Amino acid sequence: MKRICVLFGGMSEEYDVSCVSASYVAEELDPSKYEVIKVGITREGEWKLFSGSTQEMRDHVWEQGDCVPCVLSPDRKNSGLWVDREMGMEKIPVDILFPVLHGAYGEDGCIQGLFRMSGIPFVGCSVAASALGMDKALSKMVFDTAGLAQAKWVMFDDITCENPVDAAIRAEKEFPYPMFVKPACTGSSIGITKAHDREELLKAFEVAAKVDKKVLVEETIVGRELECAAMGNGVPKISCVGEVLSAGEFYDYESKYFDEGSKTVIPAALTQEESDKIRAAASNAYRALGCRGLSRCDFFLTADGTVYINEINTLPGFTQISMFSKLWMAEGYTYSQLLDELIGYATC
Repeated sequence: MKRICVLFGGMSEEYDVSCVSASYVAEELDPSKYEVIKVGITREGEWKLFSGSTQEMRDHVWEQGDCVPCVLSPDRKNSGLWVDREMGMEKIPVDILFPVLHGAYGEDGCIQGLFRMSGIPFVGCSVAASALGMDKALSKMVFDTAGLAQAKWVMFDDITCENPVDAAIRAEKEFPYPMFVKPACTGSSIGITKAHDREELLKAFEVAAKVDKKVLVEETIVGRELECAAMGNGVPKISCVGEVLSAGEFYDYESKYFDEGSKTVIPAALTQEESDKIRAAASNAYRALGCRGLSRCDFFLTADGTVYINEINTLPGFTQISMFSKLWMAEGYTYSQLLDELIGYATC
């Protein structure tokens, strides 16, 4: 029986989403195959071995439950989870690390570096692929090189140090309104604004800069919002294509997690040619970034049939109703079977 360490929480804006995603992973891992250890990371960065229920994780009250301080050792001669017991430090060997840590420090290559140092196999992308996937500016450069069509964009290295009006003028020379303003390194659409005029653009800079100093401005692509999932090492398996029907003007944080009017359609109503183009682009993006394990690729399909990649998410939401999971379930997987396959791809 393999001992799986599921990590959740973390120091990012996506702490809440991470706790919910991880609760389903911990709950659905087959107990006849795996011994599950749950390690929560608080918003302040404290590591705790959590022995309570997955419901406490979903309710975001796990820190008030049965917790013991712990740490993952990067010392390969002593790698494993070290737990601070009353009688001293106790080592718990770990076979596989399963991070469900969305956002900064969890899917940007930081914790993957610690995993690599420990020598313990882990689920998901490598340090480099995670860092590239998290940084929208860097991933766009890779996508350009790979020949993937995408929205035109301009980057501001440090919007807090640049005159916002000068930045707005530069953006206006590049694109007509409306335009999108995004923090370069974020997920779950946190900090993203659609600006319709100069006043909204300046406010959008403020919102994005609270999340990340590096800010992107993109032209608006009018098209259907489509997603597909990928998993594997090397040449990936690609799922069918799903469509997002946002209740809001665009698929922002509120629309994703709180607006019941938002819907997903799986599989999307597409021609075979359209579906093949999107799935091929997803495979291209996955391989261009050097992904392994899993990802979710997001696209726009315009009226003239052009496929534009929006972004790749190297650690997508993992609840049973998340797009990544639902796409693979549409392919015939159960949630538990999906977890089994991802664990099978784990490497260090």
